[in-house]
Amino acid sequence: MNLSKILNDALTYIVPELCFGCNAVLYRGEHLLCAFCRNELPLTDFNFRVENPADRLFYGRCRVEKVSAMLYYAENGIVRNLIHHLKYRKQEKIGAWLGDWFGQQIQGESSLHGISIVLPVPLHPKKKRKRGYNQCSRFGSAIAGHLGAVYSEKHLIKTTRTRTQTTKNRWKRWKNTEEAFRLRHPWEFEGRDILIVDDVLTTGATLEACVHAFNSVRDKRLFIAVMTVVP
Repeated sequence: MNLSKILNDALTYIVPELCFGCNAVLYRGEHLLCAFCRNELPLTDFNFRVENPADRLFYGRCRVEKVSAMLYYAENGIVRNLIHHLKYRKQEKIGAWLGDWFGQQIQGESSLHGISIVLPVPLHPKKKRKRGYNQCSRFGSAIAGHLGAVYSEKHLIKTTRTRTQTTKNRWKRWKNTEEAFRLRHPWEFEGRDILIVDDVLTTGATLEACVHAFNSVRDKRLFIAVMTVVP
């Protein structure tokens, strides 16, 4: 038997990996979630082909070609646990896992064949230093890998440090994010297809503000992909 496999099995026995959904011990072949919790994930059908409720959030507000979401978000449950650990418990591997899974699902979408760059919704530099990472980084980079696109955190930047959005309604969220983002070197995006990624889509205010940062860019097409959407 391979020595590394023996050591890995021994470590798993000593410090077992637990499911992020129910805290059960994971068995060999399970990753992050047990088989039961993975089967219980509330997958959406919000793809890049057919109009969906996430698309309609942006109608009349900003020009977006298409919006896709992977999972439904709820205040209690497996998805909430995943996002909480990703954002606040330094579990970046959750973002990588979701990005790899989602990337495999969308890499065959014909509408995305022109995507040349993937950008995450940015954090304010102070918030990023405090957290240590952008929770969308590994999600976005995994998707970029599947699409054969470049991943960048250098172009779309957050210039205003806004307060948490979790308790705000749609109007307050929009006012909180208005003019909060800026695009560096906008001429580099002319004539390109761009994918913006985020973790949770609620009212769309944050993503709308990101889209407005591209207002001066000619002949671009903007797409959005999110880990979760609030129904």
